[in-house]
Amino acid sequence: MMPRNLLIALLNAILALPGTAFAQKTAVPNQQDKAAVESANVKELLLLMDTDKSGKISIQEWMKFMEAEFDRHDHDKTGGTRSERALAIEGVGQACSL
Repeated sequence: MMPRNLLIALLNAILALPGTAFAQKTAVPNQQDKAAVESANVKELLLLMDTDKSGKISIQEWMKFMEAEFDRHDHDKTGGTRSERALAIEGVGQACSL
């Protein structure tokens, strides 16, 4: 009787594996999901840039936004910024993101 119970338990375990593998696979974002997230991030940035809410980004709005971002990354106020990779290599701090 014991081998039959063992066989049933083994069969149940084998049949349950594809379900868990499927569940794990669907939890990983695919390329399409990543593109959707990036698209949402770009839309959010464009909304931030459009200060007059005209639905368009003027060159003045673009430059004002980029100048503010540049100033935010110019930590020592020298008029220049260093790449995130260089900062990470030197261990100066964590890479900044928008």
